[in-house]
Amino acid sequence: MYPNLYYLIQDLFGIKIAALQLVNTFGFFVALAFIGSGYVLYSELKRKEGLGEFEAVEEEFILGAPATMGELATSLIFGFLFGFKIIGAFLIENALNNPQAFILSLQGSIGAGIISATVMVYLKWKEKNKVKLAKPEARKYMVWPHDRVGDIVLQAALWGFIGAKIFHNLENLEDFARDPWGSLIAFSGLTFFGGLILATIAIILYVRRYNMRVIHFADAMAPTMLFAYAAGRIGCHMSGDGDWGIPNLNPKPFTWLPDWMWAYHYPHNVVNEGLHIPGCIGNYCNELPLPVYPTTFYEIIAMFILFLIMWSFRKKITQPGILTGVYLLFAGSERFLIEKIRVNNKYMFLPFQPTQAELIAVILILLGIVFLAMSKRWFPKQISKT
Repeated sequence: MYPNLYYLIQDLFGIKIAALQLVNTFGFFVALAFIGSGYVLYSELKRKEGLGEFEAVEEEFILGAPATMGELATSLIFGFLFGFKIIGAFLIENALNNPQAFILSLQGSIGAGIISATVMVYLKWKEKNKVKLAKPEARKYMVWPHDRVGDIVLQAALWGFIGAKIFHNLENLEDFARDPWGSLIAFSGLTFFGGLILATIAIILYVRRYNMRVIHFADAMAPTMLFAYAAGRIGCHMSGDGDWGIPNLNPKPFTWLPDWMWAYHYPHNVVNEGLHIPGCIGNYCNELPLPVYPTTFYEIIAMFILFLIMWSFRKKITQPGILTGVYLLFAGSERFLIEKIRVNNKYMFLPFQPTQAELIAVILILLGIVFLAMSKRWFPKQISKT
């Protein structure tokens, strides 16, 4: 496992780059997942715009205006944080020994923060000053949904992270009660369905604000979400963030199958779960005492296959809502099945002792069936946008 990119690059290329200790492997691959899924969404929105399912909205922009106080303040804040934490990590003794703890602490270099903030403010002022006009002009542009993909991805990232943390702590109330602050700020401990629920609400409000028809946008998001889940799970697997399976002592069904694909100890996992590895020195020296099912790897494969299936037939589906229903069925079924071999907390006070993910998965499956059955009635092809 690779808690941060320092270990990954060292293992692959034999190169030691201290700065990479600040780059969390899980976060890095999740960022790549957002970038990749942003491209998938961009492609789908462009395709649907060509089909006439979306229209452009006229918006006014001010051309040639100097930097505003808000823009300068934003540059100052981000510049200070960059210098205070990122540059400070190389200036403060032992900061790189535990980069996660350092990033989330109050430690940092005030001097580097001030210098970095000054440089960022100057660069922003210079950038705007280059195109400043004696008399700023108001110009109108037609903005299409695909032009808003960057904002949509940021909305999904922000609210998805908040939702994932909330639902994870609801699922692990004992851990939260024992260490509330640590549970909230930990890089690990995210529940995908929690992020999905809160991000969905936020994005629906966003697309309605710009007069996009929600069901067409949901259909564009269907393959996007399958891709995002699969890509994001790469970060879970590479870092060993605790999303693994139950112990697996069964013999391999195929001799040619690598051991780690069937049962894995997750050595050097980022959450430091398990027993100490003999001879290992450092922060990430634990591995699980028993091999477990590598469920994150299984989910990567399963969700990429489901993404490719949907990507192959999406252009043949013209009825609004069908792709959304198929996504709900795919996502719910995959998660319900993987829960059978995945380690998770169960609600013991409920019949059958389900996990939180199983309950949500069943709801998604039922919603998928309803969407497939009712799409023609709910979303006629020829209808004005709402």
